[in-house]
Amino acid sequence: MHALSICVAHRALACLLAGSLAALASSQALAQPAGQVEYASGAGFAQAQNQTPRALGRGLELQEGDRLTTVQNSTAIVRFRDGTRMTLRPNTELIVQRYAYRDGAADNSMLLQLLRGGLRALTGLVSKGAPDAAKIRTATATVGIRGTDFDARLCAADCKAEGIQVKEKPRLNVVMASAKLVDTQGEVFAVDAQGTRRRLVDGASVYPGDVVETAARARGLLAFRDDSRLTLGPATQFRVDAFTFDDKNPSDGRFLVSLLRGSLRALTGLIGKANHRNVGFTTPTATVGIRGTGLDLDCASAAGCAFYTWLGSIEITPQGDTALQVLQAGQGLFVGPAGIRALTAPTLDGLPRPDGVPVDVQQLFTSGGVSADDEGLFVYVRDGHIEITTAKETLHLGRGETGYAGADGHTGRPESMPAFIQFDGVPLPSSSNPMLITMLNELGMGSSAMCR
Repeated sequence: MHALSICVAHRALACLLAGSLAALASSQALAQPAGQVEYASGAGFAQAQNQTPRALGRGLELQEGDRLTTVQNSTAIVRFRDGTRMTLRPNTELIVQRYAYRDGAADNSMLLQLLRGGLRALTGLVSKGAPDAAKIRTATATVGIRGTDFDARLCAADCKAEGIQVKEKPRLNVVMASAKLVDTQGEVFAVDAQGTRRRLVDGASVYPGDVVETAARARGLLAFRDDSRLTLGPATQFRVDAFTFDDKNPSDGRFLVSLLRGSLRALTGLIGKANHRNVGFTTPTATVGIRGTGLDLDCASAAGCAFYTWLGSIEITPQGDTALQVLQAGQGLFVGPAGIRALTAPTLDGLPRPDGVPVDVQQLFTSGGVSADDEGLFVYVRDGHIEITTAKETLHLGRGETGYAGADGHTGRPESMPAFIQFDGVPLPSSSNPMLITMLNELGMGSSAMCR
């Protein structure tokens, strides 16, 4: 009995010790700093609630809950554990409300509160892990970060005063994307011409050269700037080969795309109406010309591709052939290695037609109605995707776009890029020598176009 008691006691001690070690490891993980200061110029402070302020200086560790403050003529570059880097502008106040990051964890998240001032950011792994994992809240709007490189600034009279000092003319604030994704279900990705893969969610931009891929049970609608609309079906690969469009000269536009595999339903837009010869669809078995139309392309079968038109007419030219066949509304054709046969019914009735999905093209692509002198939140996207959400509206921004949210909940894009953003002299978080940039700007010798 004595030996048995000793054994039981040893086991209990071992369990207690293991539990203590696990609790210690968990405590140490929770106690990990959120990040640290990489560079600081001028006066700044980090302060936890009910704690003594700590001076911002190189190497200072930052914790969840810290309030970061910079004063006049001071900046700081901070780096978070996931690789996110931010430059805090002068006169900025930012609270690290929530920060959780572990390698490979599914619940990583970052929530910052911008009370005043602004920041220039290059985001890391948290924002790349999930679409809603990283956000910045302001009194005006919430900024949803989709893995991106951007500036955000709360403007009062200071921004207008800075803009007045700039003598150079700012560039137009044009939407560079060919299309934006809406009505998404399931996972959708894009691979650019350099082979970089990114997750797409509602509002995400698609550019020439991008290959858009939908998962096995996914679908999404691409709304193009000329109001062409394409519903992509499950397990689809689709490429934007060329897209150019000027709403003042739509007949000069080009709309050339390829369905590599899978299925789509298409409604052509202003380019097709102005000059249908500048619109073309390519598939593995045939090319398709249009005459202002709605059509289905179904290449999900290994046997070939089905073509069907439900509005207008299309011209089908099988690969390796010069003869074309014209299909009127209600007609279809199947083209494959085994030959060509007529179709008496569509094959994609289970996929929503693009003309049945409401799309606010104005909100997706149009600039205007906002002045660079307005007070509120301005966001400029160097790369990636930003979502600005107010109590009334949601505005999606892609590469090269500047957006705005006012205190009344109104959002929009200014006609021109605000001068205080385009000619911002505050160092980017990726700057190799922020001290030199800071000194040159203080002497009035800095770059006149830091973000171009």
